[in-house]
Amino acid sequence: MERSKLQSYLGFCIRARKIVFGVDNIEKERRGVFLLIGDAALGESSFKTVLGASEKFACPLLIAEKGVLGEVLYRPTVKAVAIKDKHLAEAAIKAAESEPQFKFYSGGNN
Repeated sequence: MERSKLQSYLGFCIRARKIVFGVDNIEKERRGVFLLIGDAALGESSFKTVLGASEKFACPLLIAEKGVLGEVLYRPTVKAVAIKDKHLAEAAIKAAESEPQFKFYSGGNN
């Protein structure tokens, strides 16, 4: 399987320690989040928490198809991440636009 650009950018975030894993850790962040990515398998309350964080940080929210986020990160239990580097977040957003398994959350049922 060929690595996607988004997968590479998320790998860069991990190596640079500019990524936060999990809904609870995202909720604890105070500032500096530029992109949120959630899995479609998120529970209702976890999704509300991630959506609230998206509003708090005024950053875009990407929704991955069920199970895709954990697969891309090689961490199957991870359902939400926050990117803390502005340039990597911008690159990930551009890469996600060309990948059908990731969609931008725009409200309502996505």
